[in-house]
Amino acid sequence: MSTETVLKQTPLFETYKKYGAKVIDFGGWELPVQFSSILEEHEAVRKEAGLFDVSHMGEVLVTGKDAESYINYLVTNDVTKLSINQAQYTTMCYPDGGTVDDLLVYKLANEKYLLVINAANIEKDYEWMKQHVKGDVTIQNISGDIAQLALQGPKAEGILQNLTETDLTEIGFFQFAQYVNLDGVTDVLVSRTGYTGEDGFELYLAADKAEALWEKFLEAGKENGLKPCGLGARDTLRFEARLALYGQELTSDISPLEAGIGFAVKTNKESHFIGKDILTAQKEEGLKRKLVGVEVTGRGIPRHGYKVFSAGEEEIGFITSGTHSLFLKKSLGLALVSAEHAEVGTQLKVEVRKKMIDAIVVKTPFYKRGS
Repeated sequence: MSTETVLKQTPLFETYKKYGAKVIDFGGWELPVQFSSILEEHEAVRKEAGLFDVSHMGEVLVTGKDAESYINYLVTNDVTKLSINQAQYTTMCYPDGGTVDDLLVYKLANEKYLLVINAANIEKDYEWMKQHVKGDVTIQNISGDIAQLALQGPKAEGILQNLTETDLTEIGFFQFAQYVNLDGVTDVLVSRTGYTGEDGFELYLAADKAEALWEKFLEAGKENGLKPCGLGARDTLRFEARLALYGQELTSDISPLEAGIGFAVKTNKESHFIGKDILTAQKEEGLKRKLVGVEVTGRGIPRHGYKVFSAGEEEIGFITSGTHSLFLKKSLGLALVSAEHAEVGTQLKVEVRKKMIDAIVVKTPFYKRGS
């Protein structure tokens, strides 16, 4: 009897073949790592536009008269500040302040919210949500019914606008429009959010409509240099923009404050939330560990898990993400280090294949739109 794991596929899996996708196992999903090359796709998003299939992400619908207070108890940000058609980035934490997941909360209507969670965490998160239900609330895991595409880059708005009569200039950052018609593909939620450091949109729609929309985008974006993009470019883009990746910058052992996303942690909100006591203490007493940018000045590439040392070769932390940035032409990393070594300009060493390589703490994000 075979013990081979059957990988999950998104509704667009068959479509990839037409575009030369190279697929890999990503957290139990068979997903494209690249279509042309990671550098080509990365540059397309920075200079023109890129199209990503992110249908592996999870979606949970939360409804009921206590939906707002329930979500506010689950997450670190303050969802009472949301208006209808606004989205918010937040985290869910364990009582000890470690991170369950980072996620987006969409307020669809009063008493109706969509939570978008990481693919590898769908089952874990859904169980966590069910365990902590409070009040009149219904939660549904609708991940299998929903496809998600991301259209990112400076030309994304123009490409998308050609397919709809909805005025996209009226959708601000972290706002969205519902029931949008995109050239006959109806009932699309169009959200001005993304994971690349560029302007762009994330689009949620019924799974059986995904292929039609994918094809329409690539046709509409032809003249603007739109390219289908894979996970490789998605990772290098988010890394340059210093956007956290669950399992690397955020884990059950790393709090959102340590990961540098304190803007998503509202310890002063009136209601209690899971992890509030520890996170409040971390804020008041000061962090013992901080996430910093690192540039390797010697020969070598900092990779996830590599140990980081002080200039005096005392172990002080580890690399959470790292790569040789083909776009920025530098070897860069994000590292969780002891707070006393977190200041920009601090000399460090990274252990690369048993050799100590010189490095320095640098400002992040490594890339900022318009810079």
